[in-house]
Amino acid sequence: MTTIPERRYADRLEEFTDRHAFLVDLTTVLALMGCATFGSSLTLPGVAPPARDGTATALLGVSCLVLLKHRTHPRTGVVVTTLCTVAAVGFGYLVTPLLLAPVMGALYWLATATDRRTTRAYGLTTMVAVSAAAVFGHSMDHLSLLLRTIGPFFWLLLPLAAGRGTRARRAYLKAVQARAEHAERTREEEARLRVTEERVRIARELHDVVAHHMALANAQAGTAAHLVRTHPEQSQRILSELAGTTSAALRELKAALGLLRDDDTPGSAPLDPSPGLARLPELVAACASAGLAVTVTTEGEPQPLSPGVDLTAYRIVQEALTNVTKHAAAESARVRLAYTGARLLITVVNDGPGKPEAGPGRGFGVVGMRERALSIGGELCAGPRPQGGFEVTTALPLQPSAHLPSAEGSPA
Repeated sequence: MTTIPERRYADRLEEFTDRHAFLVDLTTVLALMGCATFGSSLTLPGVAPPARDGTATALLGVSCLVLLKHRTHPRTGVVVTTLCTVAAVGFGYLVTPLLLAPVMGALYWLATATDRRTTRAYGLTTMVAVSAAAVFGHSMDHLSLLLRTIGPFFWLLLPLAAGRGTRARRAYLKAVQARAEHAERTREEEARLRVTEERVRIARELHDVVAHHMALANAQAGTAAHLVRTHPEQSQRILSELAGTTSAALRELKAALGLLRDDDTPGSAPLDPSPGLARLPELVAACASAGLAVTVTTEGEPQPLSPGVDLTAYRIVQEALTNVTKHAAAESARVRLAYTGARLLITVVNDGPGKPEAGPGRGFGVVGMRERALSIGGELCAGPRPQGGFEVTTALPLQPSAHLPSAEGSPA
């Protein structure tokens, strides 16, 4: 197994090679030329060396110099070094790893630069050619046919295996880098998506808080102004409830902003818990003070809800009644809660005609309710009723789906 220091050393070596490519190539070619020159002087004991007329030196020099272009012409390098090596063996030079150094270098670079099919074709041809030259040459007549065949074949197989290993390592490092870049992009996109979702959630929460309380305050103020002369006592009571409505709006706004600013500072005031269906009586009383009579009916055995589902159910009922107060000329509304299996069905109905200048659905109320329902795996339908009025129906799971974002962290 390759250790981390070894990998770092290999990475530094490759980085230096890429930065000083020509210098590294020239040094490598000179080293190969030295090996080949020294190898041409070796002979078997009792065997006379071939006549030195400079031909072998010239062949080896050509085979080494052509390797300076191995980065752009790896196939040409293999062909030229193979021909020069076969010619040198034919002249009677002993086949040794030193004499084969140029062709071994060419095969290594071919394996690192080309695909497996090309490497196999050129490599097999080279091994057959050099092995045939060793078999029919005169420098190894004292050795058996097996040794003359297996020796060159084995030495030429080593650079091919090493080159394929280097190519596989480079491909692995490239894939690791690509995965790291993809993971970085994915993290950035996920962070942006989370920021966008959080902005939408905050906007929806603030809309529900402000729209509901301001609509109630507007209705209470209008009712009080209408009754101030004829029923001063009732007007005074409504004005007292108006103060409570505005105070509740300020509390919920403070809770929402406090959640955004919360830095877990010791001693900071605790935030109010998120509202749920347990606060429906308060909501019904607030609507009654604005002139809207709300009737709540429950069917089935009430089941415990998760905080996210409880908040979502409350906000949907709150927004639906707010739309009735703002957009419908209705004096009553009906809220039906039905627990069926693992779902909670909520229906909010009013029989009043909608105002043409501000019909339900023109603002963000219905959109926000649908987004809330979808965020926990539910669904919502809203629209005019055939017999008149408007109806909002939603089906929510008692527990939010595990793969969907929860609304549990929403402020009160």
